[in-house]
Amino acid sequence: MSHLVVRGRRINWTLVLVLGYLFYLLLGAMVFQLLEKQAEAQSRDQFQLEKLKFLQNYTCLDKQALEQFVQVILEAWEKGVNPEGNSTNPSNWDFSNSFFFAGTVVTTIGYGNLAPSTVAGQVFCVFYALFGVPLNLAFLNQLGKGLNAHLIPLERWVHKPGRARVVQTLALALFLTAGTLLFLVFPPMIFSYVEGWSYGEGFYFTFITLSTIGFGDYVVGTDPNKHYISMYRSLAAIWIVFGLAWLALVFNLGADLMEKFLQLKWHKPGTAEEAITKMEDDPDQPRIHIPS
Repeated sequence: MSHLVVRGRRINWTLVLVLGYLFYLLLGAMVFQLLEKQAEAQSRDQFQLEKLKFLQNYTCLDKQALEQFVQVILEAWEKGVNPEGNSTNPSNWDFSNSFFFAGTVVTTIGYGNLAPSTVAGQVFCVFYALFGVPLNLAFLNQLGKGLNAHLIPLERWVHKPGRARVVQTLALALFLTAGTLLFLVFPPMIFSYVEGWSYGEGFYFTFITLSTIGFGDYVVGTDPNKHYISMYRSLAAIWIVFGLAWLALVFNLGADLMEKFLQLKWHKPGTAEEAITKMEDDPDQPRIHIPS
């Protein structure tokens, strides 16, 4: 465990991190409840009102028949069948869509809007993910190393440490800026144009996808009223893979900075007792030490 020794008192930074993590979750729960609960209640009331209006307009139906029909619609939606349109809607399991689904499995995005319904498909999905998820992690790790390798040679052009630090900072800034434009700024423009979303909705989908959160409330290529090119979802899957590698590096950078901020990676030789003894022997030394 990592400790901070300040004037004889130990601060367990691992415990601080755990408590901070739990506090962050509690804070998120309270904010989401505050923002979403009232809107959910309004939507529920509006839905019940629409059902009552429907029964009033079509008196030949009773409430039980309507509830059964709603259940049929829900089951169809859970199986990936869009209730809108008719039987001529494009298949969810053509090659392009299947390729996109395979990508959401191995990347653990899992939108939840589409899943295998056959026993054979479910069994295959389990074993496919069992081997595919580690393969995807290894691929993203290697891809991340390749991206880092293009940043390291820039330092070889500079021999002085001060200038090397400046070049390294500029290279990191260029990497973050280019990646932000390529994976977070420009794609929402394309999705907004193709899907008819607002830019905010496109950006929301982009970040939720690349961070592998994958709620499934927004998914590309699922509107039955639109005609997509055959490779649209396959190209989106390729964009997701490279975007995942870039955003994973950004998240790792953020995690490293946070760990350093929490003193979790400040390694120095000696134990806590040795540090205290050394401070007593040399009062001019700073009264702070992080043991390895």
